[in-house]
Amino acid sequence: MTAYQELERRFHRLRALRDATGVLHWDMSTMMPPGGAAARAEQLAQLQVVCHGILADPALADLLDAAEEEAATLAPWQAANLREMRHQWIHATAVDAGLVEALSKAVSRCETLWRKARPLADFAMIRPSLAEVLALVREAGAAKAAKLGCSTYEALLDEYEPGGRTAEIDRIFDDLAAFLPDFRESVLERQRARPAPVEPVGPFPVAAQRALAERLMATLGFDFDHGRLDVSLHPFCGGVPDDVRITTRYDEADFASALMGVLHETGHALYERGLPADWRYQPVGQARGMSLHESQSLLIEMQACRSRAFMDYLAPLLRGTFGGPSVPPAAWEPDNLYRLYTRVEPGFIRVDADEVTYPAHVILRYRLEKDMIAGALNLADLPAAWNDGMRALLGIVPPNDREGCLQDIHWFDGAWGYFPTYTLGAMTAAQLFDAACRARPEIPGAIARGDFEPLLGWLRENVHGMGSFLPTAELIERATGRPLDPEVFKRHLRSRYLD
Repeated sequence: MTAYQELERRFHRLRALRDATGVLHWDMSTMMPPGGAAARAEQLAQLQVVCHGILADPALADLLDAAEEEAATLAPWQAANLREMRHQWIHATAVDAGLVEALSKAVSRCETLWRKARPLADFAMIRPSLAEVLALVREAGAAKAAKLGCSTYEALLDEYEPGGRTAEIDRIFDDLAAFLPDFRESVLERQRARPAPVEPVGPFPVAAQRALAERLMATLGFDFDHGRLDVSLHPFCGGVPDDVRITTRYDEADFASALMGVLHETGHALYERGLPADWRYQPVGQARGMSLHESQSLLIEMQACRSRAFMDYLAPLLRGTFGGPSVPPAAWEPDNLYRLYTRVEPGFIRVDADEVTYPAHVILRYRLEKDMIAGALNLADLPAAWNDGMRALLGIVPPNDREGCLQDIHWFDGAWGYFPTYTLGAMTAAQLFDAACRARPEIPGAIARGDFEPLLGWLRENVHGMGSFLPTAELIERATGRPLDPEVFKRHLRSRYLD
């Protein structure tokens, strides 16, 4: 067995253990009784220690060195796999097993407590637990930064967006923050000049919402032999490529929130299911960072399923599911639905935000988490800083912390450095969808008939099936013919909301 073959064997085992961790996380968010929290924290911590031990084994460094000397004999996908192995090894060996275990347990405790604090809008309840997580995240980030040669925040970002740097993100986000306020006001002024769309009024039974959601998931290409839909406090996509678990949350007064959440998470699920099966348990077969992952969810939800074309398909389904004598027939007309689903209205909740205001939510979180990691913002001051940022970026202030700094799970779950990938993903989604429609002009017409095969086929070929074979920037340029260009996103917004 060559050094490279031994690495494949070890990383196969590592992936299987991490997959088990993923399913345990899904269960913790959906099915686990509250009393199981301590036991689950212990299970997850020990699995994390075992996974860390595989990567931190001194023999692995020798195997990587030896395999790199054999690089000329490797196939291109194997060379890419070796590159990704080295990247994972750098992250793992920067921290010791004790820190891995302590962070895993702190995160499990904090996430469990967040599920109590959020409904109560009680930031004080969770602040000590979040402070523990933040201290450990900083410690891990600093250790990784020393090995990666970057800032602490960039080391954390690198876990979700390999190679990401704050200078480039700052440039893009500062440009968007300057563009969006005037653009948003132009869109709002245009909306005010037109009669308001007719809004369907509930109640909308949860059973009917779920049945429609599952029908649309199947339309998009979701395979229920390899996945399921459940309920959680915060919508997410989890599980593993051969067993993809997605969740949503229902509101009988508003079916659109759950429905669009399902479409968003189905985009994530389609990406996971489309990853190359031949590379399934190897790093090269995994998703290429979170900005690309978020691009797949936003491409499905925002680019495709909020398009005017999709409303032709969706309208009769909504009418058949929710229509009745109490709802005016005009509410279910495609043009009316399109106006509803492209309506711009500044709001407090990120996951419910429209396409125009969403980037402001992400820019706020990015700036706050960067300051907290750097020690420039104390946790005690987070609620006030959050409210000040909402006022500056969106002109509104949350009435409580449940709709403010407690609304997202990410910081409480240890995911620091994740937030910028949402808006990077939105820009990538616009550019990929534009390229797909140029390559296959039949896509919009097919979407209007509920046929997503042309779009999914293009994504399978150009994104999903590539796994982590290429770095993100190279994949985007190969798929679209240009580097990531914020002007494509701006052009999409102008076309949809002002033209």
